[in-house]
Amino acid sequence: MKRNALVCLAFLLCISPSTISAIGDKEASDEVTITVYCYDSFSSEWGPGPAIAEAFYQAKGIRIDFRAPGDAVTVLNQLILEGDSGEADVVVGLDESLLDRALNAEVLAVYESKELSSLRADLIFDKSHHLLPFDYGHFAICYDSQVVKNPPTSLEDLTSEQFAKSLVIMDPRTSTPGLGFLLWTVASFGENWLDYWRDLRPTILTVSNGWSQGYTLFTAGEAPMVLSYGTSPVYHAEYEDSYRYKAAEFSGGHPTQIEVMGIVKGTRHRKEAESFIDFMLGAEAQYLLATKNIMLPVNHDVALPDSFDVALRPAETIDIDMGKFDSAHIDELIRQWREVF
Repeated sequence: MKRNALVCLAFLLCISPSTISAIGDKEASDEVTITVYCYDSFSSEWGPGPAIAEAFYQAKGIRIDFRAPGDAVTVLNQLILEGDSGEADVVVGLDESLLDRALNAEVLAVYESKELSSLRADLIFDKSHHLLPFDYGHFAICYDSQVVKNPPTSLEDLTSEQFAKSLVIMDPRTSTPGLGFLLWTVASFGENWLDYWRDLRPTILTVSNGWSQGYTLFTAGEAPMVLSYGTSPVYHAEYEDSYRYKAAEFSGGHPTQIEVMGIVKGTRHRKEAESFIDFMLGAEAQYLLATKNIMLPVNHDVALPDSFDVALRPAETIDIDMGKFDSAHIDELIRQWREVF
């Protein structure tokens, strides 16, 4: 036994530091990291990304590298531009307005998650399962109640002279809220939608590239109204104990935005990507999405904190038939919208 011990000791002494380092590197390389494309506010320090990444690592031992090139439309454009040469394994944060463009680009893989049975069936709009819902909300105009004493009660009200230079909106070319608002006006005014935008233009202070930039301008006091979500006041109630910011309820109703995610076609980490999708639909991640992304969970078993009592739950919603808005039609609407500005 002593002789064997001496032989082992001699062997260990012969191992060079570089060999030991190589062994350590081998062990480190066994830890998989998946790349997730998302919009900028998702991966920010106050967004859900960091908390979800930590929870996913603790549960599955898989790390996440979030990449955020901009708002959701920009994310999809980046994914399409990269094609097969891209590094993304999963994309998070698209919505139903981008479904046709995403499917036509053939950048997504089909995945029918085992967690689908726990979701609200009406939120699963992509029956091909290229894109799966992870949260949802209602588009709304949020306002600073310390400045706006008589908030608008309809889209038409927004064009009133009293609201001149009071509203921040997002660009539909780069932002899903911006595109959602554009489709909201088309659904509401039909052939007269461009006339509405001409009337609305004096109300608009600026058009931001994305939601994060626009909402920051709003909370900084640059404008007393902003295009956002009916759930946005929840953030201020939950984290600032403030009820200053509110969402205006419109008599004509509010569109629903369903945020979706999918596995990128050709991923080198298919198994890990599936695990991430499943995790995002589970109770832990759904609660983090609700309280960090400030949206409503798609998993019907998730209980919400009391701060969600201030969320706008509109009495009426607008069903925008996305079957009427393929990517070519949307491109034409955006072209016409640009002429107004």
